[in-house]
Amino acid sequence: MTDKIIVPLDVPSLESAIALVDKLPQVSFWKVGLELFTITGPAILELLKSRQKRIFLDLKFHDIPNTVAGACRAAAGYGVDLLTIHATCGRDCLQAAAEAVQIGAEKSGTKPPHLIAITLLTSISSRDLAFDLKIPLELPEFALQMALLAQNSGLSGAVCSPQEVAQLRDSCGQDFLLVCPGVRPSWAEKGDQKRSLSPAQAIQAGADYLVIGRPITAAADPVLAWERVCEEVNLVK
Repeated sequence: MTDKIIVPLDVPSLESAIALVDKLPQVSFWKVGLELFTITGPAILELLKSRQKRIFLDLKFHDIPNTVAGACRAAAGYGVDLLTIHATCGRDCLQAAAEAVQIGAEKSGTKPPHLIAITLLTSISSRDLAFDLKIPLELPEFALQMALLAQNSGLSGAVCSPQEVAQLRDSCGQDFLLVCPGVRPSWAEKGDQKRSLSPAQAIQAGADYLVIGRPITAAADPVLAWERVCEEVNLVK
């Protein structure tokens, strides 16, 4: 079950990323986000691959179809396992991106990454959706519509909060990957995550992967925190 846990490398330098990977050698799946990739470029991906780690390249592409397709073709060449795009790019962009990762992987001789769509950032609440973004849908319905759009556009899966995962699993089926950030153990602070569940609850609801960051990486003892999360996940039957 511990291979379901993805730990974010949300650090400001290559040196601090290496230190964190060294501190948690048991972690097999790491997330590289926008900040670290902007700082290091592909060097961090090369480092992780040299250590036989799986990689979630979480750059959340959002632009016109031609631009996103070009970025996806390039990213597919890195040989990462997961790659993200915002579902709100629209159908044309999603379809172009899905095709581009296949082309990029074939050109570079790598396995295509699973392209997954961001349904709605977990920092956004129902109130934010209604009052700030002016979207006239209930939050769970909006997340579901974005996931279905991604599935119908040829994507492998979606990113959603743990609170939407059960509905998405029922509607999208067992073969559609669901990745849940915003997962917080009962002993950890929620921080800016507004739609959270515990690791065990998220897996029981149907999540394929859990992204768990600060409860582990910002803990006084990250190794102990990792072990506590693993214990909780391994209790799920």
